[in-house]
Amino acid sequence: MSKHKKMLEKLQAKQLPADVRWSELVGVFESLGYTLLKGKGSRRKFYHEETKALIICHEPHPASIVDKGCLADVVEHLKLNGII
Repeated sequence: MSKHKKMLEKLQAKQLPADVRWSELVGVFESLGYTLLKGKGSRRKFYHEETKALIICHEPHPASIVDKGCLADVVEHLKLNGII
């Protein structure tokens, strides 16, 4: 099983993981066909050309761990778009 599939499984767990790194999240989105676009400040947009799906996340800094609020938004977005 690929690391991106494992991460998708972690996102579907009852309790959101507290140790997701930004690079892992970017990798999952890219494996699903999303493109990372820069936003204003530390906001980042993930855009899927075919479905026109867009989600905006905050890139964490200085640490690289994604906060649970962002992960909850990601899970909701992926469910709404039929990915998970």
